[in-house]
Amino acid sequence: MLRDCILELGGSWYAYLPLAEFAYNNSFQSSIQIAPCEALYGRRCRSPIGRFEAGETNLWGPDLVQEAMDKVQLIRQRLLTAQSRQKSYADKRRRGLVFTIGDKVFLQVSPMKCLMRFGKRGKLSPRIIGPHEILDRVGAVAYRLELPLALSFIHPVFHVSMLRKYISDSYQAFEAPVTSLDEKLSYEEEAMTIVDRQVRKLRSKEIVFVKVLWRNNTIEESTWEVEKDIQAKYPYLFQSRGRYLN
Repeated sequence: MLRDCILELGGSWYAYLPLAEFAYNNSFQSSIQIAPCEALYGRRCRSPIGRFEAGETNLWGPDLVQEAMDKVQLIRQRLLTAQSRQKSYADKRRRGLVFTIGDKVFLQVSPMKCLMRFGKRGKLSPRIIGPHEILDRVGAVAYRLELPLALSFIHPVFHVSMLRKYISDSYQAFEAPVTSLDEKLSYEEEAMTIVDRQVRKLRSKEIVFVKVLWRNNTIEESTWEVEKDIQAKYPYLFQSRGRYLN
């Protein structure tokens, strides 16, 4: 809903947030089978689109409290039903991975361009690091790993979905490049060169964009970024102005 408002209203979308909030609070929710406003106040909100007689409520004291408690129990049951349904959908795609203490596993990381928005991820960028040894099992679906000193600032407990089993092969051993990670297990991709330059007109303003080629990515995976942001972060790319790749 918010995405549609932003696309439709452009830069003034924040001024219409109360309308979006009103529409959301009065929309039917499949998880609780009623609208959030009706769940909170016990009645639907009156609006010009759907008018109805509000009626009168004669509940007082214990009767009002009992009705509220009954509604809370009903909503909880419906939420549990919705959670169970979503869990059954997710379990169809999950694998029952179980590791033992001493096993070595790869750790899955998520690459991220440290710009104002997320860009297209490169196919050749590393997705896993390691291997790392399992030190302990925490609960049913989490494991504690032995991380190197370079990753000492990261909490060593990870969900099983982020781990991949490591199979030792002495004939294919090689030294993996060192990747700098942040606290969210993401790394910053480095811009290599400017491929193209383009001026786009947005309302009454002209914004200059540059097409950036990132390290470990192909020329087809280059992304368009705002020139002033790239120039502030990678000034050396603009020393030879007007020379771009073809």
